[in-house]
Amino acid sequence: MDLINLAGEKLGVFLIVFARVSGIFSMAPFFGSKNIPARIKIGFSLFVALILAPVIIAQYPALAAPQALLPYVGLIFVEFFLGLLIGFVSYLIFAAIQMAGALVDAQTGFSIVSVLDPQSGTQVPLLGTFKYMLAILLFLGINGHHVILAALSESFQRMPIGTGLDQAAVLSQVVNMFTSAFTFAFKIALPVLVSLFLLDVVFGIMARTVPQMNVFMVGLPAKIVVGFFILALALPVFLAVVQIGFTGMYTDLYLLLEMLPAQ
Repeated sequence: MDLINLAGEKLGVFLIVFARVSGIFSMAPFFGSKNIPARIKIGFSLFVALILAPVIIAQYPALAAPQALLPYVGLIFVEFFLGLLIGFVSYLIFAAIQMAGALVDAQTGFSIVSVLDPQSGTQVPLLGTFKYMLAILLFLGINGHHVILAALSESFQRMPIGTGLDQAAVLSQVVNMFTSAFTFAFKIALPVLVSLFLLDVVFGIMARTVPQMNVFMVGLPAKIVVGFFILALALPVFLAVVQIGFTGMYTDLYLLLEMLPAQ
């Protein structure tokens, strides 16, 4: 009977670990893509939880799941939310990249064209998807997904199961990350935005000096050509800036893990 009770307690701990793991893989870049079937996500989450659970149980032998149903369900939801929070923070950089693409699309006239985003399953601008796919390839190429897995493992060290959450500190950190994401998006889009703004100024001057010229018919193709030209020139810089953004994302992720536990 003692063995059965022990097995039941450890199974409860395993389900709590599984809740945090599944939360991260529901939102994290690449892992949370809508193109990955739900069965594969669940299976991979179970696999990772099976690896992490014995290590966590060995580190915290006294760890046990709550016996009452409501506290146990509440702890499951807290752990799932914690996983979503970590995954969301890691996804912010990609949301900023898509935002930069949306800004460029709005200036070049591509905002009327939208394609399906494989991460969120929603319609996003054309250049936003292009930049997003480049960022995902770079993310996988520099083993960024390994950092997500390492942060998942580290989260159980920084915030063991059942630890209180410092809500004020976490909220403040997330707001700062939002601000950094918006700033990062404008930095990426700035070369094209400045170039197209100068082009608009030139066409505005031409419209005043040559009134008979149809500025709209000439300006729209010209903005597309100039936009693509600047994008091609700035592509190496874009990749370098994205790598810097990933470094900042890793720093923010581990800074968040340090601020999670209630002091």
